[in-house]
Amino acid sequence: MNTSVFYALGAAALFGASTPLAKALGVGVSPVLLAGLLYLGSGLGLIVVRLIRDRGWQASGLQPREWPWLIGAIVFGGVLGPVALMYGLTRTSAASASLMLNLESVLTAVLAWLVFKENADRRIVLGMLAIVAGGVILAWPQGPAQAHSWIGPLAIALACACWAIDNNLTRNVSASDALFIAATKGLAAGSVNCIIAGVLGAKLPGIATLLPTFTVGFLGYGISLVLFVLALRGLGTARTGAYFSTAPFLGAAMAILILGEPVSLTFGIAALLMAVGVSIHLLENHTHEHQHAPLIHSHRHVHDEHHQHEHAFEWDGTEPHSHEHQHLPIRHSHPHFPDIHHRHRH
Repeated sequence: MNTSVFYALGAAALFGASTPLAKALGVGVSPVLLAGLLYLGSGLGLIVVRLIRDRGWQASGLQPREWPWLIGAIVFGGVLGPVALMYGLTRTSAASASLMLNLESVLTAVLAWLVFKENADRRIVLGMLAIVAGGVILAWPQGPAQAHSWIGPLAIALACACWAIDNNLTRNVSASDALFIAATKGLAAGSVNCIIAGVLGAKLPGIATLLPTFTVGFLGYGISLVLFVLALRGLGTARTGAYFSTAPFLGAAMAILILGEPVSLTFGIAALLMAVGVSIHLLENHTHEHQHAPLIHSHRHVHDEHHQHEHAFEWDGTEPHSHEHQHLPIRHSHPHFPDIHHRHRH
């Protein structure tokens, strides 16, 4: 199995587990402030990890051409998305909001396929539909429906569109340092949500609540986002989004294990549909002759068939390693995903 699949499923598992973990901790703050604290915990935690890894502060390594993509991702995913969601939640029931949040994975895939021209055959589309159907069933309201205006659902749909744009823009910088990307996005989203919460009158909780909340945020939002970026690097946007959309199921499974919640028929049906969708994706074998255009970028790599280059510095033979390198044109055929080296037209 491709390592990037584990990254995507790991990201979904950590993010899905964050909700029942926060519930188990008994965090009694407003939902808006809680979201801000979780994001801040992710950003601050990842900065510490990066400082330890690099033994001090190091430059981001992003190329000048990559900064507009990252800034755009932060604006849409860290600023506009949370604001639209919080506005929509005040005018929509929680059950309806959960149901509509499944739009994110659909819109992510649609943008990837139609706008960014990422490849997707019928098998991938079918798997995506099965996973989304499982998420819809899992989030379907169990009680009587409540009437709400169309403004709330529209705002939530707008939030999903913002995050779909965010996912596709992040794809274009996924070859760069995942820790820096995730930390920057976490700090931006956390700051926006905390400011919104402050405007709405929320008060910061005590240290006994802050520490466990930051910890859950670091794991469920921070490490999860790092794994998500790594998955984007190896799988492309649509496939990563499909795997990540299993997060509600994984969160529900965690709630059953941690909180002892009962297993419902709805959970079983959702689990079956998602298992079918993931299996369809795992069985993908996309092979054809393709042309690699000249490319210069920087990321961790080993000297495989796509990385046959000389070094402009003294190299001790350590792999994997990271540096700016050039890919020469090559034409060959082998199984591949729409990763950072295979974003070609079909």
